[in-house]
Amino acid sequence: MKHLRRPARRALLVVHVSVSVAWLGLSVGLLALGVAAFTTSDASLTEAAYRAMTVFADWLLAPIAVVTLVSGLGLSLGTPWGLARHRWVWIKFWITMATAAATVFALRPEIGQAAAAGVPDAGLVAAPVVSTTAYLFMTAISVLKPWGLTRRGRRLRQAGGSRKPVDGRPARQTA
Repeated sequence: MKHLRRPARRALLVVHVSVSVAWLGLSVGLLALGVAAFTTSDASLTEAAYRAMTVFADWLLAPIAVVTLVSGLGLSLGTPWGLARHRWVWIKFWITMATAAATVFALRPEIGQAAAAGVPDAGLVAAPVVSTTAYLFMTAISVLKPWGLTRRGRRLRQAGGSRKPVDGRPARQTA
């Protein structure tokens, strides 16, 4: 894929960071509602918390997960970082795929069932804990960029296929 021009890359980066932060915030909000529903002895509070979770799940979870995945793919494929050049990008991709799939196919239906039943569900505390941990981990590796190149990235570097500073060569000085 051809590299994105600077304005497009920056716009896509803003979209990706924004929806990623939204996904993290939504997960923390679901965790708070799940804990409130699970720990209270008030049945009406449990029901209200699960109904609020249903609104978030039905209107926000899937679109935010999809936009995060698509914008991350666009950034990885349209920039020198590449999808399979650096381990941290590759790991983020697979964690995003797993959490998006779990969100759409497991968490949303579980929230719907809990809202219909109105009884406390420990799974609706555990799932947001796992997702929040995953999103915080992905945030950390996005900032720290650990682990270096993948095998493919090393091959490309040795072949001289990369002239970008993200692959280890110094950047050109500009005015």
